[in-house]
Amino acid sequence: MEDLINKAATLLEALPYIQKFRDSTFVVKYGGSFMDSTDEQVRTSVARDVVFLEAVQIKPVVVHGGGKAISRAMDTAGLKPKFVQGMRVTDEATVKLVDDVLSRQINPEIVQMINSLGGIAKGFSGTEIFTCRKLDLKDDNGNPVDIGFVGEVVGVNTEPLLKCIHRGITPVISPTAMGEDGSIYNCNADVAAAHAAIALRARRLVFMSDVPGLMKNPDDAKTVIPHLQTSQVPELKQTGVIAKGMIPKVDSAVQAIRTGVDKVSFIDGRVSHAVLLEIFTDKGVGTEIVL
Repeated sequence: MEDLINKAATLLEALPYIQKFRDSTFVVKYGGSFMDSTDEQVRTSVARDVVFLEAVQIKPVVVHGGGKAISRAMDTAGLKPKFVQGMRVTDEATVKLVDDVLSRQINPEIVQMINSLGGIAKGFSGTEIFTCRKLDLKDDNGNPVDIGFVGEVVGVNTEPLLKCIHRGITPVISPTAMGEDGSIYNCNADVAAAHAAIALRARRLVFMSDVPGLMKNPDDAKTVIPHLQTSQVPELKQTGVIAKGMIPKVDSAVQAIRTGVDKVSFIDGRVSHAVLLEIFTDKGVGTEIVL
């Protein structure tokens, strides 16, 4: 009986959030090593959360990554991964492989997983949704660095996404984009998700990865910063708390908040049902960034 009462208490805690967020669009960036887990429960946890959001009339949109799968495919193809400033050097051979892995392997798998659990999802190659320009990268001396077909998202085709949302279908989007020159580009999935959230006027943006959140000490999970205002970001950059791969993620979060997204969350996808814990509980998990 006590277990049943506890379950009822959990549902009652979630109720005001369900009422508050009904009919709101939530963008979820799905990425991290847990995507490759051999544990079926871990791999399906995010998909179950998405199905739950659909069931309570929240409108999820998923943008996924797939870096580890790309590296494995490159190894199989005899292509050696190379990174500059944390970004994958993407030549012509690599971008074809990237597009295949992201849009024709990972994307359909996520769609199938959501649908198999009772949800309704539709996959989109990022080239159908995102437009980009070639990323302008410079070294420490200000000299240009060419890392190939790596793009910076500049536009979002919202029409097919809105059609899905209005029909109760969850769009699942890969982080590729069509360049101004008609070529396919590989894009940062965090940045792509933020642009999608901005274009769709989403209420919330959730970044899922395999770290507990933004930490003062990257080696100590107990130093997670639970609450952060955008005005605090510059100081955290100066002190090195926000560094390397966290910089584009946090910059994207700040941009999203300043253009209308209520809150951005960084959560650990290895935690079972982290999305639900973040959205529907008083305490939440990970780091939340607000204006």
